[in-house]
Order: sequence, then C-alpha cells, then structure tokens
Amino acid sequence: MSAFVVVNPRSGNGRTRQGWRALETSLSAIYPYMTVAFTRRHGDAAELVAGALREGHHEIVAVGGDGTINEAVNGFFDANGPVSPDAVLAFVSSGTGGDFKRAFGISENSLGAVQRLKHAGIRPIDVGKVSFLSKDGAARIRYFANIGSFGLSGKIVDAVNRSVFAKLLGGSFAFAFHSVIGLLAYRGRTVRLIIDDVFDEIITISTVAVANGTTFGGGMVVAPNAKPDDASFDVIVIANAPKRQMLADMKLIYTGEHLGNPNVRVIRGRKVVAAPVAETRGRPVLIETDGEGIGRLPATFEILPGALNVRC
Repeated sequence: MSAFVVVNPRSGNGRTRQGWRALETSLSAIYPYMTVAFTRRHGDAAELVAGALREGHHEIVAVGGDGTINEAVNGFFDANGPVSPDAVLAFVSSGTGGDFKRAFGISENSLGAVQRLKHAGIRPIDVGKVSFLSKDGAARIRYFANIGSFGLSGKIVDAVNRSVFAKLLGGSFAFAFHSVIGLLAYRGRTVRLIIDDVFDEIITISTVAVANGTTFGGGMVVAPNAKPDDASFDVIVIANAPKRQMLADMKLIYTGEHLGNPNVRVIRGRKVVAAPVAETRGRPVLIETDGEGIGRLPATFEILPGALNVRC
C-alpha cells in the first residue's frame, strides 16, 4: 500500500518527534510506498494534504494531535466540496487531547494506533462545515470532523491555545484549568439560535456544542450520544447560569451526566444558525472547531453526510 503521511513533530509536547523513528518503522510495514512530509507551522497540514490529493494520492495518514487531524480534514475539502471524494483519511493520534479518536472507541497509544491500522476498515463519516467571521471580520469557511462549539468553550480554547503553559500541563488538565478560570470571568452571551425548523430562540448561553463526535476539551463527554455517521448533529445547548451552579456542575460533563441538568438541552439537526443579538455586539462570541479557535459569530453549521472516508 502507498500513502501520504503528514506529521506534526511538535504534537504531544514534542513526543511525536522523539518517537518518530519507531512510528516510521511501524507505518512503513503497512505502507511500504509512503511519502512523508513534516509540518513546520500552523496551516501546513491542510496545504500539504490538499496538494497530495491533487497529485493523485489516495490515502492520507495524519500523525499528530486533534489540531493536526482537523487541518488534514480541511485539506480534503475546498469551497466547492471534496477535493478527491474517494480518498481515505487514516490517523495516528499522538497529541495531548485525543478527542477525535474517542468517537471511534480508540484508546491505544500512537504505536498501538499504527498496529490498529493493519486491520482497520474504511468507514464513511459525516463532516461539519461552518461559515463564520474571522476575528478581523472576514467571511471564512472551515470543516470539522468532531465538534464545533461557541461561547465559553470558544473563549477557553482561545486561552489554551495562547497559553505558554497549556501544552506542558497536558490536554485534559489544561482545559480543566482554563475552564475554571474562563468560567469565573465569563459573562453569558445572548444569541439567536436556529436549528432546522425545530428550534428558534433568543437565549443567553454558556456554551453551544455542534457535535458530530462525543468529546471535546481533552475528554469532556459533552455529547455522549452523538454518532459520526448518522447524518445529523447533536446540538448541546448549555444556557447561562449562576457561576456557583456552573462550577458545581462542571464535573458532570466528564461523564455525560450533565444531560440530566435542566439547564441543558439536546436538539438534533442538520443545520445550525447562530448570531449575536444587539446587546451582545461588541462582545464577540468565539468559535472553535476540533480544539482550534477559528473566529466568531455569526455562523452557520451544516452537516455533510458521509463526506469523508476514514480508516478506523
């Protein structure tokens, strides 16, 4: 078999670079004709993957964290849709968060994940497409395979990605730490939220998660019933509440028990439109996709059923 392998050597606090020789040996046993490219800066993986697909590569292997996998997914699509509809994405999760792999019940370390690829089948999954505004107000489009969210979660991701200590703390601990700090400083944002033709409300939110997968934030089980191939989002709407209550309830999100909270609603849908109302303008509502801060509302999220072939 042949493959184009895109590697983020900085993922996992540099552990991917340190363990690359062993990973390369294991991968070459599966893909004896593989081509390897290393990322050097943010955005490289998407560009490398898009170029490889246009050159005729059929299978892409992304080695890195959730951000690297997200970039690789974006390389599969352009403004017109899939670059190569029959192409396949394989992945070796070697970052600090590991949320994407949890959607498929994968728990192995990076070497174990390579061994898993030997016998893994190909499964078409849904992909989310979000149209939004960048921080400077430009219209943008981005794709995601796991979860897109906005509100407090967007603020937390922004803080984690800017923190010099976050990677050293590890994905789960960094998100937990910044969740507490962010919650204490956060003021609820009032938005108009429309989900298909079943939900249309003006609501003051803490976080809204548009979920294709089950977890975000390094293991927070925000959407325990979401499935990546059911042609629908699980939209988790967490309304704003007193900070004391939100702090007390925070631990529930690690088990999925937060869905029993009356402050939380779950709505299934294929299209989600969110926009700030007048009182929120001037206080941006930040968006993240697969753990990467991308911009702000207004935004439209759409599901693309079965749009990506994944070896898992």
